[in-house]
Amino acid sequence: MEKYYRMNIAGCERDLPLCPLSPELYIGAFIIVGDPELTEKSAKALLSRVPDYDYIITAETKGIPLAHEMARQRGDKKYFVARKSPKLYMPKTLEVTVNSITTAKEQKLYLDMSDAELMKGKRVLIVDDVISTGESLKALETLVNEAGGNICGRVAILAEGEASLRDDLIFLEKLPLFNKDGEPID
Repeated sequence: MEKYYRMNIAGCERDLPLCPLSPELYIGAFIIVGDPELTEKSAKALLSRVPDYDYIITAETKGIPLAHEMARQRGDKKYFVARKSPKLYMPKTLEVTVNSITTAKEQKLYLDMSDAELMKGKRVLIVDDVISTGESLKALETLVNEAGGNICGRVAILAEGEASLRDDLIFLEKLPLFNKDGEPID
């Protein structure tokens, strides 16, 4: 029997399916892709809390709707996406390796050098849907630093587990970890 965890996020009630990381540890699967109401309301709530910035950066794929909506609501002309593979239009890239909690294998993220050049000396806001172990966040920080950007903030809709204890994150809600019975463990 599938288990869910009900959350209110930016005024939206959502049931997150619980997914096993191990026989004893489960996470709530937060899926923003395809949920415009949650994306719009989360973007608005986060924008009211973020420091001033010049650009947003996120990682492909799940952070894209949030970054896009935040940029749209604020009137930004551009935001950056660290891609999972280099594209034909990216002849030169910055590259970093990442091990995310929701991905079974090592991945790489790529930033187009033309984006990196725009980022140099600018205030960059890192945006993600969920921050868990912080590995994806660390990869984005590396890309911003290598590009010469200045990280001015780190934001997410949810902070999971120990990430919710970090004082350098802005987030809307804490997402607990769960035991095999579907009960929160933190």
